Parts: sequence; structure tokens; C-alpha cells
Amino acid sequence: MSQDSTSQLSINIFRESIDKYHLIDEVDQAFENPYPADALEYLLYRKNWIDTVQWHYEDLIRDPEIDPVEGMKLKRLIDASNQDRTDTVEYIDSFFLNQFKDVEVQKGATTNSESPAWALDRLSILELKIYHMEEEANRKEAGESHRKKCNIKLQVLLIQREDLVSSIDDLLKDIASGSKYMKVYKQMKMYNDEDTNPVLYKDKS
Repeated sequence: MSQDSTSQLSINIFRESIDKYHLIDEVDQAFENPYPADALEYLLYRKNWIDTVQWHYEDLIRDPEIDPVEGMKLKRLIDASNQDRTDTVEYIDSFFLNQFKDVEVQKGATTNSESPAWALDRLSILELKIYHMEEEANRKEAGESHRKKCNIKLQVLLIQREDLVSSIDDLLKDIASGSKYMKVYKQMKMYNDEDTNPVLYKDKS
């Protein structure tokens, strides 16, 4: 896989995941990953599936008439999904770290403000925005004004995708050439950890 194909590969897989989800369009549907577990494609598909399910969790929890108990259950699911998302992003970065482990870093090489995997995380979310904005721009029962406004927003999202694709592929090229290097920090989320969230650890003392 050439470096300049990584973003387009990701978009294709993200769209495959989104389309597959919407065949049933239920947050509790079974998940099956069509790619081998040692492939980057496996991680990308898993990452977007998490994002797609969470997108719909977020829709559901905003129901103004939601039962409070059901709302709290959804909040727990969203928390777990966020942790799963973070873990998967870190697995993707581990893939790239291994891929570039033998690259000779040039003198004066710099780091980037975000890792390749966190940039791909943004691309996954952006693909979800594009999918759903396309739906709204073409929703027949909506008024013409609504469709027009959504189409204008869609065009902005498509430009944003072009810019993000270019930035990601440039970053991967720079890392491959040694002019940039990866420096990855683990996401130290404290609220899910019973050793760092006071609400969770107060009963352990």
C-alpha cells in the first residue's frame, strides 16, 4: 500500500462500514469485520463502526422525551464507546509506528500536532457528517429551503475532506521520508479509571 493511497483507502473503508450499518440501522446489531485481524483495514473498519454506532447513540440520547433510566443506560454506552474509540485509535498508531520503525529520522525532523491515527479519526467522523448531510440535502419530505441549506453545508464538508486527505497523506509521506517522526502519547482518560475518578475510588478507601 503506497502512502499516498492511505486516506482514500480509509475513506473507502469508512463508507463501506457506514453503508453496512445503515442496511439495518440499529445500534445493537451484530458487528462483523470483513478484514483480517492483522491488517490496517481491520482497524479502520472497526474504528468507523464504533463511530457510526456512537453517532446514533448521540441521536437517541437527545430525544427530549427519553426515559431517564434509558438515558442513563445510553450515557454508559457512550462512555464505553468513547473508550473503545480511543483504544482503537491507539492500535492504529501502533500499526504506523511499526510500519515506520526502520525509517532513519533526518536531522532537524519535527513532530506533528496530531498523530496519523488521530487525523484518520477526524476523517472517519467527517465521512459520517458527509453521509448524513447528503441524506438531509436529498430528503424529499423536507422543504426546499432545508435541502438547499444542507447542500451548501455538504459542499463545505467535501472541501474539508479534500484538505484533510491532503494533510494526512503529506504527513505520512513526511514520516516515511524521515522529515517528520511520530511521537505518540497515550490518552490518559481519568473518568473511566477507578483509581483516578474520585467517585469511583471513594468507596475503596
